[in-house]
Amino acid sequence: MSKWLLRGLVFAALMVVVRLLQGALINAWETWAILISITLVVLFIIAAFVWGLIDGRADAEANPDPDRRSDLAMTWLLGGLFAGIVSGFVAWFISLFYDNLYAEGLLNEISTFAAFTALITFVAAITGVALGRYFIDRNAPPVQRHGSADSERADTDVFQAVREPATVGTETAHTEAEK
Repeated sequence: MSKWLLRGLVFAALMVVVRLLQGALINAWETWAILISITLVVLFIIAAFVWGLIDGRADAEANPDPDRRSDLAMTWLLGGLFAGIVSGFVAWFISLFYDNLYAEGLLNEISTFAAFTALITFVAAITGVALGRYFIDRNAPPVQRHGSADSERADTDVFQAVREPATVGTETAHTEAEK
Protein backbone atom coordinates (compact mmCIF):
# COMPACT_ATOMS: atom_id res chain seq x y z
CA MET A 1 0.00 0.00 0.00
CA SER A 2 1.39 3.35 -0.97
CA LYS A 3 2.08 6.03 1.61
CA TRP A 4 -0.56 8.45 0.36
CA LEU A 5 -3.25 5.77 0.22
CA LEU A 6 -2.66 4.76 3.83
CA ARG A 7 -2.84 8.38 4.99
CA GLY A 8 -5.91 8.98 2.84
CA LEU A 9 -7.77 5.98 4.23
CA VAL A 10 -6.93 6.84 7.83
CA PHE A 11 -7.98 10.48 7.51
CA ALA A 12 -11.10 9.59 5.50
CA ALA A 13 -12.18 7.26 8.30
CA LEU A 14 -11.27 9.87 10.91
CA MET A 15 -13.29 12.56 9.12
CA VAL A 16 -16.33 10.26 8.92
CA VAL A 17 -16.03 9.64 12.66
CA VAL A 18 -15.72 13.39 13.26
CA ARG A 19 -18.85 14.04 11.21
CA LEU A 20 -20.80 11.30 13.01
CA LEU A 21 -19.73 12.65 16.40
CA GLN A 22 -20.55 16.16 15.29
CA GLY A 23 -24.08 15.16 14.29
CA ALA A 24 -24.74 13.24 17.49
CA LEU A 25 -23.29 15.90 19.80
CA ILE A 26 -25.03 18.81 18.09
CA ASN A 27 -28.37 16.99 18.29
CA ALA A 28 -27.80 16.47 22.00
CA TRP A 29 -26.53 20.01 22.77
CA GLU A 30 -27.75 22.36 20.06
CA THR A 31 -26.57 25.53 21.78
CA TRP A 32 -22.97 24.31 21.70
CA ALA A 33 -22.92 23.59 17.95
CA ILE A 34 -20.12 25.99 17.04
CA LEU A 35 -17.88 24.92 19.90
CA ILE A 36 -18.47 21.24 19.12
CA SER A 37 -17.69 21.73 15.42
CA ILE A 38 -14.55 23.77 16.05
CA THR A 39 -13.26 21.35 18.69
CA LEU A 40 -13.71 18.33 16.45
CA VAL A 41 -12.01 20.02 13.49
CA VAL A 42 -9.12 21.13 15.70
CA LEU A 43 -8.67 17.54 16.94
CA PHE A 44 -8.60 16.39 13.30
CA ILE A 45 -5.97 19.03 12.50
CA ILE A 46 -3.88 17.98 15.50
CA ALA A 47 -3.94 14.37 14.29
CA ALA A 48 -2.71 15.40 10.82
CA PHE A 49 -0.05 17.66 12.35
CA VAL A 50 1.29 14.90 14.64
CA TRP A 51 1.50 12.37 11.81
CA GLY A 52 3.26 14.97 9.64
CA LEU A 53 5.67 15.73 12.48
CA ILE A 54 6.50 12.04 12.78
CA ASP A 55 6.95 11.79 8.99
CA GLY A 56 9.24 14.81 8.88
CA ARG A 57 11.44 13.57 11.72
CA ALA A 58 11.71 10.07 10.24
CA ASP A 59 12.55 11.41 6.78
CA ALA A 60 15.19 13.81 8.12
CA GLU A 61 16.80 11.05 10.19
CA ALA A 62 16.83 8.64 7.22
CA ASN A 63 18.22 11.24 4.76
CA PRO A 64 20.56 13.83 6.29
CA ASP A 65 21.01 15.48 2.87
CA PRO A 66 17.97 17.72 2.22
CA ASP A 67 18.33 17.15 -1.54
CA ARG A 68 17.78 13.40 -1.11
CA ARG A 69 14.63 13.50 1.04
CA SER A 70 11.22 12.17 0.10
CA ASP A 71 8.57 14.35 -1.47
CA LEU A 72 6.20 14.36 1.47
CA ALA A 73 4.26 17.32 0.11
CA MET A 74 2.88 15.25 -2.75
CA THR A 75 2.26 12.31 -0.43
CA TRP A 76 0.18 14.45 1.90
CA LEU A 77 -1.60 16.29 -0.91
CA LEU A 78 -2.74 13.04 -2.51
CA GLY A 79 -3.66 11.63 0.88
CA GLY A 80 -5.69 14.72 1.73
CA LEU A 81 -7.51 14.71 -1.61
CA PHE A 82 -8.31 11.03 -1.27
CA ALA A 83 -9.50 11.51 2.31
CA GLY A 84 -11.72 14.40 1.28
CA ILE A 85 -13.41 12.67 -1.62
CA VAL A 86 -13.87 9.33 0.14
CA SER A 87 -15.09 10.84 3.41
CA GLY A 88 -17.49 13.10 1.53
CA PHE A 89 -18.95 10.17 -0.36
CA VAL A 90 -19.21 8.00 2.75
CA ALA A 91 -20.80 10.82 4.77
CA TRP A 92 -23.33 11.42 2.00
CA PHE A 93 -24.13 7.70 1.83
CA ILE A 94 -24.57 7.45 5.61
CA SER A 95 -26.80 10.54 5.59
CA LEU A 96 -29.25 8.69 3.36
CA PHE A 97 -30.00 6.35 6.29
CA TYR A 98 -28.99 8.39 9.35
CA ASP A 99 -30.72 11.76 9.67
CA ASN A 100 -28.48 13.11 12.43
CA LEU A 101 -25.51 13.42 10.08
CA TYR A 102 -25.40 16.87 8.54
CA ALA A 103 -24.52 16.27 4.89
CA GLU A 104 -25.41 18.09 1.70
CA GLY A 105 -25.89 16.62 -1.76
CA LEU A 106 -23.38 14.26 -3.33
CA LEU A 107 -21.81 16.88 -5.59
CA ASN A 108 -21.28 19.27 -2.68
CA GLU A 109 -19.81 16.54 -0.49
CA ILE A 110 -17.28 15.30 -3.05
CA SER A 111 -16.24 18.79 -4.14
CA THR A 112 -16.60 21.52 -1.54
CA PHE A 113 -16.34 19.39 1.57
CA ALA A 114 -13.58 17.30 -0.04
CA ALA A 115 -11.59 20.47 -0.73
CA PHE A 116 -11.98 21.57 2.89
CA THR A 117 -10.82 18.18 4.18
CA ALA A 118 -7.90 18.09 1.74
CA LEU A 119 -6.85 21.61 2.72
CA ILE A 120 -6.82 21.11 6.47
CA THR A 121 -5.13 17.72 6.13
CA PHE A 122 -2.43 19.01 3.78
CA VAL A 123 -1.65 22.26 5.60
CA ALA A 124 -1.53 20.64 9.04
CA ALA A 125 0.59 17.71 7.88
CA ILE A 126 3.07 19.82 5.87
CA THR A 127 3.46 22.15 8.82
CA GLY A 128 4.25 19.10 10.94
CA VAL A 129 6.70 17.77 8.31
CA ALA A 130 8.56 21.10 8.18
CA LEU A 131 8.75 21.31 11.95
CA GLY A 132 9.86 17.68 12.26
CA ARG A 133 12.64 18.19 9.73
CA TYR A 134 13.68 21.39 11.48
CA PHE A 135 13.97 19.60 14.84
CA ILE A 136 16.36 17.06 13.31
CA ASP A 137 18.30 19.51 11.11
CA ARG A 138 19.03 22.09 13.81
CA ASN A 139 21.35 19.68 15.66
CA ALA A 140 22.70 17.81 12.66
CA PRO A 141 26.30 18.15 11.51
CA PRO A 142 26.84 19.82 8.12
CA VAL A 143 26.16 17.54 5.18
CA GLN A 144 29.23 16.51 3.19
CA ARG A 145 28.74 16.78 -0.53
CA HIS A 146 30.71 14.43 -2.74
CA GLY A 147 32.12 16.23 -5.76
CA SER A 148 31.29 19.68 -6.96
CA ALA A 149 28.09 20.75 -8.63
CA ASP A 150 29.92 21.34 -11.94
CA SER A 151 31.37 17.84 -12.12
CA GLU A 152 28.05 16.30 -11.11
CA ARG A 153 26.21 17.84 -14.07
CA ALA A 154 29.03 18.15 -16.62
CA ASP A 155 27.34 15.94 -19.21
CA THR A 156 24.04 17.85 -19.09
CA ASP A 157 25.36 21.39 -18.72
CA VAL A 158 24.23 23.37 -21.78
CA PHE A 159 26.71 26.16 -21.12
CA GLN A 160 29.76 23.87 -20.95
CA ALA A 161 30.78 24.81 -24.51
CA VAL A 162 30.83 28.47 -23.63
CA ARG A 163 33.03 27.91 -20.58
CA GLU A 164 35.97 26.53 -22.57
CA PRO A 165 39.27 28.32 -22.04
CA ALA A 166 39.67 31.54 -24.05
CA THR A 167 42.77 30.22 -25.86
CA VAL A 168 40.83 27.54 -27.67
CA GLY A 169 38.29 30.05 -28.98
CA THR A 170 40.92 32.54 -30.16
CA GLU A 171 42.98 29.91 -31.97
CA THR A 172 39.90 28.79 -33.88
CA ALA A 173 39.04 32.37 -34.77
CA HIS A 174 42.56 33.06 -36.07
CA THR A 175 42.67 29.93 -38.21
CA GLU A 176 39.27 30.68 -39.76
CA ALA A 177 40.31 34.31 -40.49
CA GLU A 178 43.51 33.18 -42.21
CA LYS A 179 41.62 30.88 -44.58
